[in-house]
Amino acid sequence: MRDTFIDTAATLLDEDPRTALVLADISAASFDTAARRHPDRVLNVGIREQLMLGVAGGLALTGLRPIVHSYAPFTVDRAYEQIKLDLNHQGVGAVLVSVGASYDGSQMGRTHMSPGDVALFDTLSGWTVHVPGHPAEVAPLLRAAAGHDEPVYLRLTTARNAVAHIGDGTLRVLRQGRIGGPLVVVVGPLLDPLLEAVEGLDVTVAYTHTPRPLDVVGLRALAGQDVILVEPYLAGTSSHVITEALADRPHRLLSLGVGRTDLHRYGTPADHDRWHGLDATGLRRSISGFLG
Repeated sequence: MRDTFIDTAATLLDEDPRTALVLADISAASFDTAARRHPDRVLNVGIREQLMLGVAGGLALTGLRPIVHSYAPFTVDRAYEQIKLDLNHQGVGAVLVSVGASYDGSQMGRTHMSPGDVALFDTLSGWTVHVPGHPAEVAPLLRAAAGHDEPVYLRLTTARNAVAHIGDGTLRVLRQGRIGGPLVVVVGPLLDPLLEAVEGLDVTVAYTHTPRPLDVVGLRALAGQDVILVEPYLAGTSSHVITEALADRPHRLLSLGVGRTDLHRYGTPADHDRWHGLDATGLRRSISGFLG
């Protein structure tokens, strides 16, 4: 996903004179050629993530479309105040592109983990959030985001599904259960382990790479009494969206994702998936227990 982002962003810099790129050292070497071609629109501020967001806000005020890129905990957690003030409060947008996701950098410790990033964007207004599950989904999402002026967060990860599902972000049914039966809404790179987990269960599986705004029209058309939400970030992040969308009908909701407990462990991303119950075995156990 990161390579696809770099290639696509470099091409956008060539194609569109409105496109700008703001970095804080992360991936800077990969944009050396682009920086030589567009020194006025490729800016590396060094290890100053708050400044990176402030510069992006200034560029947006001049009419440029800034793309901001770094590790998720540095782009979002560390620079949250600047996102809130220099973008949202000023009424301007940017395309924030993170790598590292929840715990891709787990072997570097807690400083490189950001399971709460999408939840932080829910404290602000107007943000579109894309969580692609395959590298081929990245370029169309980035190109679409670069073509307007609204705030967008594009969350990249080293995890990937076997097959890309390129679309407009509406819920895509990939496995049909009985009408009115349990619905599983799965976001981004957790699709493959989820499909393995529900093998033999009578559930409908709907996929999206765009949890904000969530496709509530599609959700209402598909949802029965039991809804299961599977997200690759903080558990329950989208539960309020589903609860509000289904407020007029009886339903039960199971929200699965990264737990809130700081595990004080390093390990690999696969280890963390297992510890948080997001591997196929853990998902099967949680879903089966919920459905009885």
